[in-house]
Amino acid sequence: MPEPPSLDSDAVPPPPSAETASVRDRVHDPLMTARGVNVYYGDKHAVRNVSLDIGRNQVLSMIGPSGCGKSTFLRCLNRMNDTIASARVDGSITLDGQDIYDRKQDVAQLRARVGIVFQKPTPFPQSIYANVAYGPRIHGLTKSRSDLDELVTTSLQRAGLWDEVKDRLSQPGTSLSGGQQQRLCIARTIAVNPEVILMDEPTSALDPIASANIEDLIDEFRANYAIVIVTHNMQQAARVSQRTAYFHLGDLVEIGPTDLLFTNPQQRLTEDYITGRFG
Repeated sequence: MPEPPSLDSDAVPPPPSAETASVRDRVHDPLMTARGVNVYYGDKHAVRNVSLDIGRNQVLSMIGPSGCGKSTFLRCLNRMNDTIASARVDGSITLDGQDIYDRKQDVAQLRARVGIVFQKPTPFPQSIYANVAYGPRIHGLTKSRSDLDELVTTSLQRAGLWDEVKDRLSQPGTSLSGGQQQRLCIARTIAVNPEVILMDEPTSALDPIASANIEDLIDEFRANYAIVIVTHNMQQAARVSQRTAYFHLGDLVEIGPTDLLFTNPQQRLTEDYITGRFG
């Protein structure tokens, strides 16, 4: 197996600047923007000077080796890093032109607008019904039980789970299979009508059939949401996304249309990764 390039090797060029990385990436009227984003965990500089756009009705995949900053950056987009005491984020991230790190920002409302689906399915220790109803209840999105019933049903249908659970809504969400639990988490996310869905390795713990079901949902959801997915599976990135960003050791190396990035990468680091020289 080829050795990964040494960081000190003269054969490996340094990561490009944020401006170079995004030179081929143009998004008209982006839903979210990140400019000069840095993330620190104590003294560790985990993400360095990342700038990119998140387009409406598009899927953006983020790829790169383990520990390269993909998930750390993803968590910046709905301020999940706020839950880590040593984390510090600087730079600018906007949603619909508004700074999500503004002191006046209601973080609970932000996370309703920018939902997240984690690598491991995380259903609440409650019934299937209660899992989906949780968000609409705390945000006051429905006025009656019948409205809530309809929203739960619609969310489960859109997540491709209704036919499998409609006769056991009172059973625990944890009683479902892994793939069903992940679709339940997706139903829970979309029940609050988000604008953006973040997905952190959403299929890595699933079998191929369950993974294909999630990929189909991603393709369907693009009509209504902006989606950002972190994945180690480059074939998955090629299948589901319109744009792809390659990260390496905390740097955004390259971002652009998925087909161009995989067939004609502009950076040596990107080419080495997608051709299997390291990673």
